[in-house]
Amino acid sequence: MANSVTYFQVPILKSDIYDNWSIKMKALLGAHDVWDIVKNGLSESEREDALTQEQKTSLKDSKKRDKKVLYLIYQALDDDGFEKISSATSTREAWVKLQTSYKGVEKVKKVHLQTLRGEFEFLHMKVSESISVYFSRVVVISNQLKRNGEKLEDVRIIEKILRSLDPKFEHIIVTIEETKDLEEMAIEQLQGSLQAYEEKHKNKQDLSEQLFKTQIKEKDEEQGYARNERGQGRG
Repeated sequence: MANSVTYFQVPILKSDIYDNWSIKMKALLGAHDVWDIVKNGLSESEREDALTQEQKTSLKDSKKRDKKVLYLIYQALDDDGFEKISSATSTREAWVKLQTSYKGVEKVKKVHLQTLRGEFEFLHMKVSESISVYFSRVVVISNQLKRNGEKLEDVRIIEKILRSLDPKFEHIIVTIEETKDLEEMAIEQLQGSLQAYEEKHKNKQDLSEQLFKTQIKEKDEEQGYARNERGQGRG
């Protein structure tokens, strides 16, 4: 231990992967025969003067090993993590403080993640919503899921979008699913295809409305002309 501390490659602790970090640290410290110090702490005698010379030497060695392990834990932490254990006087105390702190944060994060998963699953395009606006909503929640540790592949997002679009996109959805490899498709590519279809659909709708208005106007004019004719005939 005395000559090997500098060769330790200590895993860095990130707040969203405490469980993984603690597993790696246990394996690392166990491989160097010092995990027992963290797990059990130092068994110090209240009266060191009552110890034999051999016991005093053993205790002194244990204290040195404890400080070296504590220093290794310091190396794994950022400033925020260091502040959490800066008052600890032993590796056992530091470990318990970290566990209590990050486990609490992790529980909150897991609850938040479950909420985000629910929001993602219930996403659905509104009738009056454009493709651009809907994609923005999906991307916002997807990014929040990723930031909270969710492994969310693009293909899963694409499949979610295709399942939750307005029924007026049914034709283009079938075409995309039959002609495209969703595993290879980019989200931006899907958005571009759907926006192009949306624009064509809107143009057709506008043309139909314009034609309908023209037909109504012509019909009104014909009826007005007929009324005039009848009026003149009676005159």
